[in-house]
Amino acid sequence: MKLALEKSRIPANKAFVVRELIAPYFDNHWHFHQEYQLFLVLEGKGTRFIGDQMKPFREYDMVFTGPNLPHLWRNDAAYFDKESELMTHGIVVYFGEDLLGSAVHEKEELELIRTLFQKSLRGLEITGQTNLILRSKLKELVNKTGFDSFLLLLEILRIIAASADCSPITQAGYINNNKESEKDRMRKVYEYVTENFQKKIQLQEVASLANMTESAFSRYFKSRMNKPFSEFLSDVRISHACKLLHDADINVSQVCYESGFNTLSNFNKQFKERMGVSPLVYRRDYQRTLE
Repeated sequence: MKLALEKSRIPANKAFVVRELIAPYFDNHWHFHQEYQLFLVLEGKGTRFIGDQMKPFREYDMVFTGPNLPHLWRNDAAYFDKESELMTHGIVVYFGEDLLGSAVHEKEELELIRTLFQKSLRGLEITGQTNLILRSKLKELVNKTGFDSFLLLLEILRIIAASADCSPITQAGYINNNKESEKDRMRKVYEYVTENFQKKIQLQEVASLANMTESAFSRYFKSRMNKPFSEFLSDVRISHACKLLHDADINVSQVCYESGFNTLSNFNKQFKERMGVSPLVYRRDYQRTLE
């Protein structure tokens, strides 16, 4: 069985950690931690879960998250096949709230960074020209050491803080109500859904994984995800449909059934509610971006 590369904590004698991740798949455990995190995908595809949002990811996906914001980059099923030769590649930076000490909360010169840290509590997706600029800087950061590396990290944070290419990920007001002791419970739910969404999933099955009754699980899940389980499941299916519409040369009916929907009408309705356009228009608009 192939193992995902695990993250390490920041050593006491380091201001931050930057790592180049090369592995068969990214860490597939839903988790959260106290460090800020900047993550760039260089190779790999799948679905990312951040707080109450999920979205397909592919090469050059870039996200900056604040402390204790739950996240997971789940690669597509093909990456977990024992015969797979697929690989993932990414660059991740971790740093703690003590990176700039108390100055970040007190000094006028650091107001831009202070505002960035506040925004990161919802997660920030970094796109456009800023994404392009930071790709090379993050690759450079991997090979920097000492004070030069610290200066480059500050430059990266300044670019993000001043950019208009950063969009919040979670809904306004999202709060992580998960407890450290519940990580394993939620991990089982995420794993089960991402592995079985293409077939019918009964609430009873998922509730049993969490060792709860259906009603208790429904309340628990909604309090943690800000949405009912049924909506979460639909989001997973729509996310998969988006990836198929991007990459697969199949018709909308096939996309519908391969994403776990039973009827084309229901698929079209839910897709338009979430994405704002029909599947056909979504595919057309995406293809235009590649021209």
